[in-house]
Amino acid sequence: MKFDIEKAAPREIYNLLIGLVAPRPIALVTSMNEAGLLNAAPFSAYNYLCTDPPIVGIGVTNRPDEAFVPKDTARNIRRTGEFVVNVVTEDLAQQMNICATDFPAEISEIEMAGLATTPSAVVKVPRIASAHAALECREHTTLEIGRSRIILGRVVSIYIEDQFIDPAGPYVRSEELHAIGRMNGLGNYVRTRDSFLTIPRVPYSEWKKRQQ
Repeated sequence: MKFDIEKAAPREIYNLLIGLVAPRPIALVTSMNEAGLLNAAPFSAYNYLCTDPPIVGIGVTNRPDEAFVPKDTARNIRRTGEFVVNVVTEDLAQQMNICATDFPAEISEIEMAGLATTPSAVVKVPRIASAHAALECREHTTLEIGRSRIILGRVVSIYIEDQFIDPAGPYVRSEELHAIGRMNGLGNYVRTRDSFLTIPRVPYSEWKKRQQ
């Protein structure tokens, strides 16, 4: 089938894109409003974009309203300039799912999910204590595109539990971290436990030999 995107409804485009751009890492973002109330929300429109400087990007759609009303995460980051990306692993999956509930702004998803927080190293926003890894970020810029906001955050500090670090690199022991990814549709995820596939890179010199 072919789909004419110019004629497709936004929901149809959404359904197709999330089914094809997958699996996606999940950013469980903690943010804080001006009064100090914490918010936590998961986003799978998320990835790192460059490393020098280290920038991550998060796509946050507006609330489903006729007006252009930002979600709490986007509003908090725009007003305070800081946030933390907590890496979602298998043991955080259920709490992450609770944080996806559209609670009113005055209710803390962190409390509803039974999560504890701990101070970050650089930013004022705390990280989730049970998260095995987290990226502390400061807003680099926010782009408003249609009914969405693309938030670019500069990573200013990285926390990783010692057991998941190979000091030789340093490298992350991703095969032991057991992060989960988002797939198509609400509630569909994928595990990384026992699922790693290694395909060695082929140097050009070796590739030429194979062609002879």
